[in-house]
Amino acid sequence: MEIHEALYTTRAMRRVRPDPIPLDAQARILDAAVRAPSGGNAQGWRFLLVDDPAVKGQLAPLYRRALTTLWETVYAERLATAAADPDLAENATMLRIRRSADWLADHFAEVPLFLFAFIQQDPTGGSIFPAVWNAQLAARAEGIGSALTSVLGFFARDEVLKILEVPQDEGWLISCCVSFGYPTGRWGVAARRPVHEVAARNRWDGPLGFEVPAPLWPPKA
Repeated sequence: MEIHEALYTTRAMRRVRPDPIPLDAQARILDAAVRAPSGGNAQGWRFLLVDDPAVKGQLAPLYRRALTTLWETVYAERLATAAADPDLAENATMLRIRRSADWLADHFAEVPLFLFAFIQQDPTGGSIFPAVWNAQLAARAEGIGSALTSVLGFFARDEVLKILEVPQDEGWLISCCVSFGYPTGRWGVAARRPVHEVAARNRWDGPLGFEVPAPLWPPKA
């Protein structure tokens, strides 16, 4: 797959089929992950694949509870605003995201594969997220969808650590959980605010020097 296609179309794909992910595809995903930059080449990371139905069954209610907590706290105001005027474009997007996230919560145990990413002593995520994104890009090249979530680490950390038998005295932190599966939907370029609205040069409000009103991929004929 051409690199720009992977970069532009690797969006969150939460709705997936229950079909198992072949081990050779899993190997390519993880091998790409560990090729990512690592500060000081410390590689203080640990990747835990979860596909055991019994383990997923224990994690599923925790994820449902954690996501509900997220809706009722962090996103409460945005969801109330969206519900009040669901036809407004940005509100419709917010409600669509909630439906997608809720689908994952409701079908957590049916998702074929999860990747839990752990890092030692780095709550910023700077030492692990390049590797996680490598894994997601590698999955895209395999036709496998992925979606990153961090709610379990925020709202059910201790329970998850216990279920996954993570050593308690070695400084391991849950950075995120990524779901993997063959998507039911179509790949596409995600709609985003254009770069000239969210970027500047030299100072906070400095002119960027260019505008990108539409995605630069795929290239126009």
